[in-house]
Amino acid sequence: MEFKYIERIYKLIKLIENEEQEAMKQSVDLLCKCILDKNTIYTFGASHAGILSEELYYRAGGLMLFNPIFGKEIMLDTSPITLTSKMERCVGYGTALAQSKADFKEGDVLVVHSVSGRNPVTIEIALAAQDAGAKIIAITNLEYSKSVSSRHPSGKRLFELADIILDNHGDVGDACVAIEGLQQKVSPTSTVVGAIMLNSIVAALTQKLVDSGMEKPPIFYSANLDGGDELNQKLYEEYKESIRYKF
Repeated sequence: MEFKYIERIYKLIKLIENEEQEAMKQSVDLLCKCILDKNTIYTFGASHAGILSEELYYRAGGLMLFNPIFGKEIMLDTSPITLTSKMERCVGYGTALAQSKADFKEGDVLVVHSVSGRNPVTIEIALAAQDAGAKIIAITNLEYSKSVSSRHPSGKRLFELADIILDNHGDVGDACVAIEGLQQKVSPTSTVVGAIMLNSIVAALTQKLVDSGMEKPPIFYSANLDGGDELNQKLYEEYKESIRYKF
């Protein structure tokens, strides 16, 4: 039995290691400055793209300072699930989300994930950040995004709004494994590759913070370790001015 997906993911990891290293370094520098200046880091993604926001949020070994923008209508527990697609395309919804869930200001950073980068909710979140003077790190698929038109009245796609672009180098349509006798490919790559890029950035960012003189960067301890809850609470109290979620 041949596991083609593992082979494809391995090749993508090597590709992003070679092709995205400079953008990843730029992301580390930007996020480090944001933290040291005591500004705010926000994250966003709709539907499955939002899995990367969840990956960064309240996770053992993760950075406390990632503040997710969650919209109930675009979460995967929504029923009917097709509502998430309708809300991603609903003009004005992203603007409302930004107004109610974020308080963007100059010096903040938005990490936003969209594979196609074409839907209004993502464009409007990015525009709100841009209008406030925040910087944007976009995780997207450049080949895919350039092959489609924007669904937002501005005509913009996510990569056209970004200060830093992290290209996931996936297939157009995201699924990557061809099945003999079937036209549609299976097994998307964006979540795996995006998580690899972001966790690599978090590791390098944490080292840079330590090298900059930060003795105890706000990294979550596992709540299942003895004393983990108490250690996390102490870190929260120290850094709560940059944390926008309830703890």
